[in-house]
Amino acid sequence: MFVVTVAFRSVPDRAADFLAALRDEPGCHRFDVCTDPGDPAAFFLYELYTDADAFEAHKATPHFTAFDALVRDWTAEKTVKILTLDPGTGA
Repeated sequence: MFVVTVAFRSVPDRAADFLAALRDEPGCHRFDVCTDPGDPAAFFLYELYTDADAFEAHKATPHFTAFDALVRDWTAEKTVKILTLDPGTGA
């Protein structure tokens, strides 16, 4: 499995708008939106795709490109990591 994590920090006055712009992704095995109760401007996404091609297809969707454009000015920091899921772990 292909794992993508994204850590965002929104500009503080747009945190509520930023959270509202996040939603489930069609064709993705898992898409978790995590928030930090002590820092409302911090967001962490955990996304699980079948493979790199599925992730590339996701990035080409109208929803992704619209989201990326929408939150561009609201984003203070963004860190993307690409990982693989160890098949010997998890439930």
